[in-house]
Amino acid sequence: MGNREDLLAGARRVIVERGVAKATARDIAAEAGVSLAAIGYHFGSKEALITAALAESLSDGIGDGMEAVVGETAGMPLVDGFAALWNRMPEVFAENREALIASLENTVRVLRDPEATSGLAAAVGEGYLGIAEQLRENRPELSAADVDAIAKLDFALVQSLGILWLVDPERLPSGDELARAISAIAGE
Repeated sequence: MGNREDLLAGARRVIVERGVAKATARDIAAEAGVSLAAIGYHFGSKEALITAALAESLSDGIGDGMEAVVGETAGMPLVDGFAALWNRMPEVFAENREALIASLENTVRVLRDPEATSGLAAAVGEGYLGIAEQLRENRPELSAADVDAIAKLDFALVQSLGILWLVDPERLPSGDELARAISAIAGE
């Protein structure tokens, strides 16, 4: 790995161990085995590094978990695949609990810093694109507009349901309940 990749990996380890608020640039650099100056060179700031590390971690953990279910359900009717996805997401959330908590902590920090918000907004855009790409590959029958709309819905659900899961996993709506709601709204 190069310094950039080492920094991302080091940041993820420090964040999971100490949390975003207690993660120092010095700790991250030491964990990555690189100089403190490498953070500025590759990311501009510790905050930008943390945002990038969390985006990558969530993409790898939650994004890959979603991708696997979307691939497994590609042959199902769309609403059944949607239900199956959201029925399985609690186990994906459980596997990524610490990254979810750190992401929530980082989001609050970023929202208090207007200059850092653009990096988070870019990560949101990448999240949409990643989900849309999965859908295009697994559901080629969908129009571009439908792929875009479903990707945005899935992204909104993963964000909100991830937080709800952290607060009270037992009260999380099931995929079947969500699919029923969508069918009822659509008049089916």
